Amino acid sequence: MEISGKEWPLEELMAEIEKEREVIEESGGGVTLCGGEPLMHPAYCAELLDELGRRNFHRCVDTTLYASEATVRDIVTRCELLLVDLKLMDTEAHKRFAGVSNELILKNIQLVSELGVPFWIRIPLIEGVNADDANISASADFLAALPHLPEQVNLLPYHDIGKGKHDRMGTIYNPEAIPMSTPSDGRIEACRSILLSRNIPAIIGG
Repeated sequence: MEISGKEWPLEELMAEIEKEREVIEESGGGVTLCGGEPLMHPAYCAELLDELGRRNFHRCVDTTLYASEATVRDIVTRCELLLVDLKLMDTEAHKRFAGVSNELILKNIQLVSELGVPFWIRIPLIEGVNADDANISASADFLAALPHLPEQVNLLPYHDIGKGKHDRMGTIYNPEAIPMSTPSDGRIEACRSILLSRNIPAIIGG
């Protein structure tokens, strides 16, 4: 048995964050809310972001943007940067691999861009899932058509670090045994080249 989570009252959480203030300020960093999905807890997320703002911390939210428009509009007013996952452009493929449609996600990315909020796109590259030319080209076309481009796109080669979490939870990692692997260096660079050809700033890792 091991503790895998803890509920943090806001004051206690801020006390923990304040312990790191010197490191955060010296590094020019800030506080990133991630998960899981922070927007599954919009009220607490908003309260925490407001308190971080009052204390002059840079605020970032790492999210899939799978949330209501109202939640997205509320949260983006409370942070300086969004890190947004973009996994697949094909709706049916997204349903298969992520369990939900991508339509709401794409709509919210469009909204964030229209609002002029600074955002980065993060694409996990998985051989056999989304690291093919067709998906990356569709992703690049979608991003290039936005009113404001992402500040950068991070291409994140696949890893299976999450497998250990499933082992500890007694659940099955990749229960359908879908073939997934890290793309070759050449494939990763090809994905980057596609994005760069649309004038989208893309880097490997990050």
